[in-house]
Amino acid sequence: MKAALALASIGEAATGLGLLLAPSLVGKLLLGSELEGMAVVVARVSGIALIGLALACWLSRPWVGMFVYVTAVALYLGYLGLIGEASGALLWPAVLLHVVLAVLLPHHLPGHARRQPSEGVRT
Repeated sequence: MKAALALASIGEAATGLGLLLAPSLVGKLLLGSELEGMAVVVARVSGIALIGLALACWLSRPWVGMFVYVTAVALYLGYLGLIGEASGALLWPAVLLHVVLAVLLPHHLPGHARRQPSEGVRT
């Protein structure tokens, strides 16, 4: 089972990286047609998701995959908004939501040290 999961993780990570770096080529090879316009954006977000999934499975740590996904999507969508490639009504709320999740995820991990208010000084 571990070997199959490792193999699947490698395959999904490779596909995700391909979608992220060369979405049109991957579209042509997989679907027989080059991707254009917003299909490239959707393909890149899908690539980010596949990389996050591969990391979560490879490392057996779902929070790592989710953290990579929300952080990378926040950066990518924010970049698209800043350069004017995307301007939908929900773009910036989506960016903000992903930033908030990226900040909150590490603080809700098991074993994360939470600082307790001091109850007085002991000497």
